[in-house]
Amino acid sequence: MDTPHRRKGRAARQSEAPARVVNYSRLRHPFAPQNVLSEDAVAAIHTTALKVLEDLGVKVLLPEARRIYSVGGAIVDDATEMVRIGVDMVEDALATAPKSILMRAPNPRRDLTYEDGALVFSPAGGCPNATDRIRGRRPGNLATFEETLKLHQSFDVIHKLGPSAEPQDVPAHLRHYAMMQGQLALADKPLFVYARGRRQVEDSFAMIRLAMGLNEEEFGNSAWATTVINTNSPRQLDKPMAEGIIDFARAGQLSIITPFCLAGAMAPVTVEGALVLQHAECLAGITLAQLAKPGAPVSYGGFSSNVDMKSGAPAFGTPAHIQLAIGTGQLARHVGLPWRSAAGSASNVADMQAAGENHMGLWANLMANATLVVHSAGWLEGGLTFGYEKFINDIEALQIIAEICTPLASLPDDLAWEALSDVQPGGHFFATQHTMERFNRAFYAPLVADLTNHGTWQAAGAQTATERATAIWQKVLADYTPPPGAAERIERIARFVADRTAAGGASPSD
Repeated sequence: MDTPHRRKGRAARQSEAPARVVNYSRLRHPFAPQNVLSEDAVAAIHTTALKVLEDLGVKVLLPEARRIYSVGGAIVDDATEMVRIGVDMVEDALATAPKSILMRAPNPRRDLTYEDGALVFSPAGGCPNATDRIRGRRPGNLATFEETLKLHQSFDVIHKLGPSAEPQDVPAHLRHYAMMQGQLALADKPLFVYARGRRQVEDSFAMIRLAMGLNEEEFGNSAWATTVINTNSPRQLDKPMAEGIIDFARAGQLSIITPFCLAGAMAPVTVEGALVLQHAECLAGITLAQLAKPGAPVSYGGFSSNVDMKSGAPAFGTPAHIQLAIGTGQLARHVGLPWRSAAGSASNVADMQAAGENHMGLWANLMANATLVVHSAGWLEGGLTFGYEKFINDIEALQIIAEICTPLASLPDDLAWEALSDVQPGGHFFATQHTMERFNRAFYAPLVADLTNHGTWQAAGAQTATERATAIWQKVLADYTPPPGAAERIERIARFVADRTAAGGASPSD
């Protein structure tokens, strides 16, 4: 028999405040990591990569880096710029590289622990262009860069900032000031710094110290900045990247060593061969960081996929991309370090191809237990363009993943015995007390997806998910308010930026 509580009217239920509260700010992987390689195959790839480093070597274009390797015991030929790294050097580096790294943010509640088992999402990065349904495709500028930061800040499932659409209307020697000002003025999540010349890196570090009121020791005790170090596959480390590894290590900041190995082009055509090259290059970068400063925060990284063998264009979300991601996870765990991977899309527009490629990449990273997933939202054209609608639709996928990161409680009431007893065969569970007590917190509420029937959808304008995403990003930007403390942080760096700009800034080649 229904009780008065069970017969509570719809109006009364709708007047209650929503009970569902979500927190996507710190995630842990919900599933055990999967394998595509046997233990013997992982060991063989590791051994072969060590042989690559010791017998074939890596070309290192920065003389200072070659000296550091030489002091550490490597065989260096300055005439050819080749460096051969012994197994013992790599083992020593892996022994001192930290297994858990505190990533600091302007807002302490946004701090992250970068370690095995953590799941960190970062948005599309390094895009020279941007696109949306209203303004079309265009080169990245400062206004667009600031808009993307607002989007990053507005969704808790994006955990750290990324350089989504680079402000190309700002001269290169001043651009790092604008990018750091934007991050500090519009967001309070962990910060990124491009490794584009020593003076730009030091300027960026100085701005962070000033904004946060840190002395050099306080700054160096935690990772307040991250950078991605891409090797020039195959087997080459250029000057800016080598400088970045050294400078970040000595300043106690996090460098994420990430070979970009496209199987069939800059890497062998087989998954295993590409992993050998990626692993060797990554270990070479990690070794340089630890030689520069033992114990420096450094991340293993891999972003490998295949090329289309007809056109040579990079492809993402492919079977090889998935296998390479899972294999990278196995190698990272083999050497005992947290690691980054990436999703992404080769599609030119925010269509089904774009969604499918990114979703497959995200699930590959979930199966691989990647610590950091870069390009998790907004990446189009293989990184040439940041898509506003693509970003919003990717956020939907990330929030669904975040939902399953919360373990099922499986408490006695969750087994729903009373509800099962109340409902007769052929009945429904809408009105049971069990449902009424949980209706407003039971399920994920879609951000973009339209769950109405065809008639209702058509009457509302028959919008596609891409069209609905337009309205969402427009509202986010229209309603945006900078986080608390942002104005004060910008005030603290204003004089520094003005003085450095008047002095001519810093060229990427400085």
